[in-house]
Amino acid sequence: MLNTRSNFTHFLQARKYELLLFALLQHLFIGVFLQNLPMYTQVIWPINMLILGVASVGVFVEKGKWKNVVRNFLFILVFGFPIALTFASGIPNFMLALNVTYVIYFAFIFWEIIKFLIRPSYINVDVISASACGYLLLIELAVFLLQIFVYANPASFKGISTDGTAATYMDLVYFCSITLTSIGFGDITPNTHHTKLITALFGIAGQFYLVVLMGILISKFSSVTDHKRQL
Repeated sequence: MLNTRSNFTHFLQARKYELLLFALLQHLFIGVFLQNLPMYTQVIWPINMLILGVASVGVFVEKGKWKNVVRNFLFILVFGFPIALTFASGIPNFMLALNVTYVIYFAFIFWEIIKFLIRPSYINVDVISASACGYLLLIELAVFLLQIFVYANPASFKGISTDGTAATYMDLVYFCSITLTSIGFGDITPNTHHTKLITALFGIAGQFYLVVLMGILISKFSSVTDHKRQL
């Protein structure tokens, strides 16, 4: 039993960034394959978070006891919120607590990704996968931060569906994705000074992330090339 658990933990650590990348992609874009959005809220969302929670374990292996305690605590919350949503959505500030917790959870993982990317002098599949994870985590952060404003004031955006939790979430995934990629179709637009400024901030953050990331990758590639030449 212990050997099986050890092998599973080793697998999570060895493939941590590939697994996290898959988990983030399915969390953000699983709606492409869904017709029944209420089912997303009740069934798919908790499963998504379970997959994401398991996939994030490898990122925190050998990171210290307190980081794993915090990760486990945050995971319990982000897994529990969508389960509780069915009967607790009418509780005042429930959605505020949900979205703030998700922002903290994804920021916690994002920080570990950034620390990994700025380590010196090598480039491999993990670096490429971690780079993609960082970009998707920026989208996750933007989505749940903006949801705070949408639930506080439905007029915060023009064009956002308010037909249900899943519809609102998927509209914001779409909006944040096209904002960070600088596409900007204009079908969804921020409608208050708060959401306008936060959208602008995340747009700048997305471009800054890509510029810095390119510098990091080029630096790592150059270091590896120079090392090979010296050999």
